[in-house]
Amino acid sequence: MDLKVIAVISCLIFSLSVSTSAKRPPSCPLKVGYYSHTCPSAEAIVRNVVYKAVSRNPGIAGGLIRLHFHDCFVRGCDASVLLDGPDSEKESIANKNSLRGFEVIDEAKKQLEAACPGTVSCADIIAFAARDSSYKVGKINYNVQAGRRDGYVSSKDEALDNLPSPFVGVKELIKSFTRKGMSVDEMVTLSGAHSIGIAHCAVFANRIYPQNKQQNLPIDREYRKMLKSICPPEALTNGTGVANPAHLDVMTPNKLDNKYYMDLMSKKGLLVSDQTLMSDPKTANLVNFNARYGRVWGKKFADAMVHMGTLDVLTGWKGEIRKNCHSVN
Repeated sequence: MDLKVIAVISCLIFSLSVSTSAKRPPSCPLKVGYYSHTCPSAEAIVRNVVYKAVSRNPGIAGGLIRLHFHDCFVRGCDASVLLDGPDSEKESIANKNSLRGFEVIDEAKKQLEAACPGTVSCADIIAFAARDSSYKVGKINYNVQAGRRDGYVSSKDEALDNLPSPFVGVKELIKSFTRKGMSVDEMVTLSGAHSIGIAHCAVFANRIYPQNKQQNLPIDREYRKMLKSICPPEALTNGTGVANPAHLDVMTPNKLDNKYYMDLMSKKGLLVSDQTLMSDPKTANLVNFNARYGRVWGKKFADAMVHMGTLDVLTGWKGEIRKNCHSVN
């Protein structure tokens, strides 16, 4: 019997036993090594594609990690963020012209379809790519539980409702993560992904030209001066320079490490949603801890990524395995 058929049957048998005993919708648990029989080279294929892309452009690692986050926080980790369409998540103000890494996912999917047609989901590819990016630029490694299936729906309104804004304060950030069943510590820990990557003037203008009390946070004088040279005041009136980029981490912009937290302690957080972590005693204490204990933060980051990767996943016979990550079958 075909190995893929065996895997599906075993999953469905488990699902039926769970639904019978617990009287809830059938599901199949994620597990490490999910493709060990159906597509043994799956993780290696994704890893090779990611490593090549990150070697050419280290910043793409931050984009792939962010892609996983933006996928999981909207409808769960179901690759809905990859679907094209005028009303898709890509078109949300939270994602439009800012998400990166789609071409890396596409290349990995292309190679996986050639090696193991119709086997590896786009949702799992995103999860693998985020892990591989974390290791390539930060030596942070963890086992990825797989078995996610791809969703059918992508809504820009749901993206706006579920993704935390870069303009909000710490209380809103905590609410966003709490709604997903994630802790304050996990929120501060995953914010450390801003140790790598860029943001555009349109996103950090409110940091240097605050529009309300919540955004009026302490900022280092020289850092403000530098940001103003990139992002002029006209950005808020006529759009001048809105696409100009700045590194999220001024200390080690191409390395995933705990220097991001040192930036915050030095009043050099690029986004309002970064620096606001110093405005609350609990989150400020976590920032100080992560800045002091980089190795511990790395372990916490890995654990938080694993947890995030389990949010509202589709498994068993729910969803599908897309042939093309940008459209449903």
